Amino acid sequence: MTDFPGKTEWIWMNGELVRWEDAKIHIASHVVHYGSAIFEGIRAYKTPRGTAVFRLDAHLERMYYSCKIYRMDVPYPMETLRQAILDLIRKNQVEECYIRPIVYRGYGALGVDPAGCPVDVAILTWKWGKYLGDEALQRGVDVIVSSWFRNAPNTTPSLAKAAANYMNAQLIKLEAKHRNRIEGIALDVHGFVSEGSGENLFLVYKGTLYTPALASSILFGITRDSVITLARDLNIPVVETWIPREMLYIADEVFLTGTAAEITPVRSIDDIVVGRGEPGEVTRRIQDAFFGLIQGRWPDRYQWLTYV
Repeated sequence: MTDFPGKTEWIWMNGELVRWEDAKIHIASHVVHYGSAIFEGIRAYKTPRGTAVFRLDAHLERMYYSCKIYRMDVPYPMETLRQAILDLIRKNQVEECYIRPIVYRGYGALGVDPAGCPVDVAILTWKWGKYLGDEALQRGVDVIVSSWFRNAPNTTPSLAKAAANYMNAQLIKLEAKHRNRIEGIALDVHGFVSEGSGENLFLVYKGTLYTPALASSILFGITRDSVITLARDLNIPVVETWIPREMLYIADEVFLTGTAAEITPVRSIDDIVVGRGEPGEVTRRIQDAFFGLIQGRWPDRYQWLTYV
């Protein structure tokens, strides 16, 4: 069996530290059969002042409201998990890492009704490089518009970062890989642009930054929110709206955002070159602002960094 790349030594499980190899759940756990889990993806970065977690509180708040949507009562207050994340990073002695807190329905009963199952919590950290490839941030990536739609409103809630939603994301990602592309962009059930398999999307048209509205079956991305804030501070107009598919083909610039993907330019969509086929001026300005802040080179004027 191939070992997990970038794994660390310790995992936090229900208030205790266990070794990576010993962090196990029962095969009859509800989450295994029904995907009943809420999780977060968070990054910690190396800065001149030491390791800092990016927007830790915002990520935890989203996890707790995602649990609220699914009627999952988290058995720990937010501050306990916040401190557990910082302690785990120290324990694993990593300067940079990806952080995965997960709340899931555990071992108790099987059946769609989850009421008889405990709600368990675990936190992992591991070393994870650039999600879409080492050259993606500089050169951009080639993507397709997927044949798979995002979930319709009032089916499964897109605002919740739920594990079950990522079965849809897997179909989008696998289709893109089958067509030799890095990523797929999904449309919503009305035919408007939604998001990538694991990223939000922005496009630039005639100097204005456009991004799909929350009603387009997107996740309320923390990096997405950060980009909107940074763009407005850079005097770049931002519009959240419904985006028709063809806007992707005539856009001057397109980029993807997410905790894993960070700010990744798109150079072609369905073999149509975006702009000049390289990251544009607006994308570069936002990248510079974003990485300058998270790497501690620019002042943290939003208090987005939590130092370990």
